[in-house]
Amino acid sequence: MSFVYSKENLGKKERRRQRFFELVPGTLSWVILAGMVALSFYRPVIASLIAIAFIFYWFLRLLYMTLFLLVSFIKLNAAARTEWLEKIKHLKKNKGMPEPEALYHVVLLPVAKEPGEVLKPAVEALAAQSFPLERVLVVLGVEESAPEETKDAATKLQQAFKNRFFDFLVVLHPQGLPGEARVKGANASFAAKEAAALLKAKNIPFKNVLISCLDADTVLDRQYLACLTYYFLKNPKPLRTSYQPVPVYNNNIWNVPAFSRVMEIGSSFFQLIEASNPGKLVTFSSHSMSFQSLMEMDYWPRDMISDDSAIFWKAYLHYKGDYRAVPMNITVSMDATSAATRWQTFKNVYKQRRRWAYGVENFPILMRGFLKTPEISFYNKLRHGFKMLEGHVSWATWGFLLTTLGWLPALLSGREFQSSVVYYNEPHITGTIFRLSTFSLIISIILSMALLPRLRTRWGWLKEIRHTLEWFLMPFVIVFLTALPALDAQTRLLFGRHMEFWVTDKSRKIK
Repeated sequence: MSFVYSKENLGKKERRRQRFFELVPGTLSWVILAGMVALSFYRPVIASLIAIAFIFYWFLRLLYMTLFLLVSFIKLNAAARTEWLEKIKHLKKNKGMPEPEALYHVVLLPVAKEPGEVLKPAVEALAAQSFPLERVLVVLGVEESAPEETKDAATKLQQAFKNRFFDFLVVLHPQGLPGEARVKGANASFAAKEAAALLKAKNIPFKNVLISCLDADTVLDRQYLACLTYYFLKNPKPLRTSYQPVPVYNNNIWNVPAFSRVMEIGSSFFQLIEASNPGKLVTFSSHSMSFQSLMEMDYWPRDMISDDSAIFWKAYLHYKGDYRAVPMNITVSMDATSAATRWQTFKNVYKQRRRWAYGVENFPILMRGFLKTPEISFYNKLRHGFKMLEGHVSWATWGFLLTTLGWLPALLSGREFQSSVVYYNEPHITGTIFRLSTFSLIISIILSMALLPRLRTRWGWLKEIRHTLEWFLMPFVIVFLTALPALDAQTRLLFGRHMEFWVTDKSRKIK
């Protein structure tokens, strides 16, 4: 029997394992932070030496990430000039693969409470795809509890666009189904099953179908489906692969406060960097995969918040390690988090980042899965488990360490440390390292200007110039909107206070 990717309905032994691994990330993060405070008070020399070593290590990592950010950005720009349908014509056909003309796409948008002004651009972008629309099935999975305005908007879009596609389904997801929590994965799974019934009725083989699960506000590049088709057909193991585009948050990026803009650009940069290392890539946000593989593993987890990364790990365990994610050099554009006021926007961004950081819930389930899957090599278990743990612990600690580690020993120590050589030299060493890091900041500013959409207003160029100064908000952002929500999420998991799915408020109206 295959491993069930869930934290619910566990036996006594599995519950103990689950609880043990739930304690690990939060405990490590708090030990690191509390340990540095204690060392700064009792052993300030050791704390200062650790601070110097850590900041130097961070600087080397920063250079590494900047290099791969540049490489990924160059690839992204080159791909933007590619005609993917033409490239498909020249592909050498893999044995057992369908002809390009036999491939279908299912595009699934789970909808919770998004208004018509958000849904309409997403559907219009689908209608503008370069891929033949007669082989595209659009599915809006609408929550039964959604506002009537949202349901009406979905129905109107179905009526307006149905004849443009192979078909257009609006599926109402009932509340309270057995084994489900109020999460996106439950909605997506229910809607995907309706799509499967339609495909079966039309005698379309599931192995000939790709499914893309998108956020409701996702506006696809016009070549997305063609690009996805190319990556699928050239892949030696197309049914054992997830396909990950680069998410950007450009839909309303100029209408949000500066801290939100810097935060969202940083998220896009992180995904560009991750795309440079396919061996460790995991699905995030909008992603695509084989419909047949999705069915074989029984769809998305229906009781987890982090469905986008969870589906990758569920597939990885289901196929005994014979599964991977490949980066696609194409963007999908979504909404930056916004609200009526700056303070409400700050709270929404914080909640969204905390929800993302709660992807740490995958760690205990994955560790239990590794123990139950001897077919996966110890090396792969170690590298994947360590990367996930290290990534979440770094997420929760680095922001605090970078902003406080340099001056904490001097603040908490006594006179003995203040007369030491380390006390006088540490500020010069760390200051030099931080000054050298401005090279990466300059590169980030330049790339952010290239990634952002151009403003077409009269004084738009002034706002674009002002954006360069917004990057000085980065210390605030990495502490209060990066490290703190991650530490919050891990602490909740540490004490067994499991989170519920929080739907980000989205609107295209200028606040």
